[in-house]
Amino acid sequence: MREKKKVREGVVISNAMDKTVKVEVVRRHPHPLYGKIVKTRSSLNAHDERNECRLGDKVQVVESRPISKLKRWAVLKILSSSEGSEV
Repeated sequence: MREKKKVREGVVISNAMDKTVKVEVVRRHPHPLYGKIVKTRSSLNAHDERNECRLGDKVQVVESRPISKLKRWAVLKILSSSEGSEV
């Protein structure tokens, strides 16, 4: 049986590329020794087929096959849109 694909939520921090967005994912987890909740940020390049994502949009990305050298994620859906933040 195949394993389920990973799904992450994040915010679009760049949409300057064609059919690609950069998504920042924030993960909160306890520090292994001290137990304090620590925020870890990572940025993912995700495939956006229709160029729908805008800066500041909250999106859900899903793991996919390698699309290019850096793209291993694809935009699943836009959770909330930031209509007023056109740059």
